[in-house]
Amino acid sequence: MATSKQGSYAEASIRVLKGLEPVKQRPGMYTRTDNPLHLIQEVIDNAADEALAGFGKRIALTLHADGSVSVDDDGRGIPFGLHPEEQVPVVEIVFTRLHAGGKFDKGAGGAYSFSGGLHGVGVSVTNALAKRLQVTVWRDSQVATLAFGGGDVIEPLVVRKAAAGERRHGTTVRVWPDLKYFDSAELPRHELMHLLRSKAVLMPGVTVTLAHEKTNEAQTWLYKGGLSDYLAQSLTAEPLIPLFEGEQFATGNETENIAEGEGATWCVAFTEDGATLRESYVNLIPTLVGGTHEAGLKEGLFGAIKGFIELHAMLPKGVKLMSEDVFSRASFVLSAKVLDPQFQGQIKERLNSRDALRLVSGYVKPALELWLHQHVEYGRRLAELVIRQAQTRQRASQKVEKRKGSGVAVLPGKLTDCESRDLQLNEVFLVEGDSAGGSAKMGRDKETQAILPLRGKVLNSWEVERDRLFANNEIHDIAVAVGVDPHGPNDSVDLSGLRYGKVCILSDADVDGSHIQVLLLTLFLRHFPKLIEAGHVYVAKPPLFRVDAPARGKKPAVKIYALDDGELEATLDKLRKEGAREGSWSISRFKGLGEMNAEQLWDTTLNPDTRRLLQVAYGAAGFDAAVRSLTKLMGKGEAASRRELMELHGDAIEVDV
Repeated sequence: MATSKQGSYAEASIRVLKGLEPVKQRPGMYTRTDNPLHLIQEVIDNAADEALAGFGKRIALTLHADGSVSVDDDGRGIPFGLHPEEQVPVVEIVFTRLHAGGKFDKGAGGAYSFSGGLHGVGVSVTNALAKRLQVTVWRDSQVATLAFGGGDVIEPLVVRKAAAGERRHGTTVRVWPDLKYFDSAELPRHELMHLLRSKAVLMPGVTVTLAHEKTNEAQTWLYKGGLSDYLAQSLTAEPLIPLFEGEQFATGNETENIAEGEGATWCVAFTEDGATLRESYVNLIPTLVGGTHEAGLKEGLFGAIKGFIELHAMLPKGVKLMSEDVFSRASFVLSAKVLDPQFQGQIKERLNSRDALRLVSGYVKPALELWLHQHVEYGRRLAELVIRQAQTRQRASQKVEKRKGSGVAVLPGKLTDCESRDLQLNEVFLVEGDSAGGSAKMGRDKETQAILPLRGKVLNSWEVERDRLFANNEIHDIAVAVGVDPHGPNDSVDLSGLRYGKVCILSDADVDGSHIQVLLLTLFLRHFPKLIEAGHVYVAKPPLFRVDAPARGKKPAVKIYALDDGELEATLDKLRKEGAREGSWSISRFKGLGEMNAEQLWDTTLNPDTRRLLQVAYGAAGFDAAVRSLTKLMGKGEAASRRELMELHGDAIEVDV
């Protein structure tokens, strides 16, 4: 069959994008396309990097009447001599080549020890998506000018001597964004002002200005008080305690892998109500989505406050602190300096550098510990706020209603509890499905038996992190009902909150029921091993068949239940021996527990005198062997092991279809 020309695929089909073409083809990969603000931000960031390096005291942005935007600084000025290898003016390379810049070489001898720019992509993206971009540089008593259109040089570099009285150093970049790449031509005024103000906040002593050519309005930001002044002015509620501020930077003598000059400046406020303000920066770049430096601040605050609460024995029984209890009422401004920051994406909204967490946490935690011990009264106020947050969180996460007749226990709403409080007698049945749960509720002994219906198949929790367990409603409800927190095999666990002496898994007798049984056993072995070790976990064995046998001589008609095919055959053999005529009986197969009425379920599965209830134990091989078996069955990367298991023993299994 002939291939149409339109669908042909040959060597000539492969296109190599050169220069700034990739940016024009896929602008969304390099910048925000809702409006041109990020293009301007790249120019502002370059000016801020000069100030951060200690070479500038002024950044001025002008919104021109013709829609263009200019950014002017008094830094060193972009070099405009020929690049030693490329033999092209350096200023041209900076604006026309992806992955070219002066911020790759960090540390001693580098042009920028700390900078937000690191890919050498930023301002070349601005150039690629601009109808026109003009650059003027003052450097070494000379003035250099050149202009670009759509990323290409349209006015080559011209260098002249600086006139008498003309400024000595700095750069001005004027940009006309090409609006065909953007949804809107309007720069979001609030975001722009916030960006400029934040630069002033993070660089005390640097003057930042915004001028509007159309209206002749101008705004100036100059902060000498730094982060604390900014945060105090921005809060909408009165802080509970004085602002906690600090800064620390590596001196180069640290034993850990921290470079000289790396560190952070921070200011944190705790409020009981009102909106929270959270701003973080890396080398003056705003990280709108946070990242590892924010995680470090969070970890440091939590570690210090938790330590203070434990030292003063303030934590009520049953309350478990989490980092969110500390962080939920914290407002902060965090400015980190990282030698070689790794960002997520070109627009640098999130910091991904792993070492930043350890860096920030390592400085914040001891500083807050010292502050709390020096201001114990403030520490107690903060601790009380955090404990209240933890209690509120625990109540909200339980999604519960109180059991009627008692205000003592707060339990999952779908749990039908028992009346007894005797641990030796109490049992809870984890029942597959609401319909079976209904039969179980009617057939149970209300004094000692509780029923917790589960919807569908429980999550395979073998490889789920413990702090993510409660994201699953069924697992959350099991833990709350049983009264024991998830734990590991080597943890010391408080079983005093255990509410039932027997935790019984009750699922259908078919393959699906076996699957649910294995999922629940997986949960208990992985996250509640001490319950198994102490002998509290059981598996209930409901029957799969019911045999209605006619009267046989002196024996009356009876209903006989069989767990499986083996028991069914044994039952029929017994009937034959007792004189029952072949085929005089009828056999019913239960599709599920929901098909049993309350009386049948009581007789077969709930009644302690007649039921089959198997205690779960590790067996002679021990805990480690059980873990190996469950890993093979439930582990995500164990497909090959499971295949081998099925190939070896598949013939022994009768498929239930």
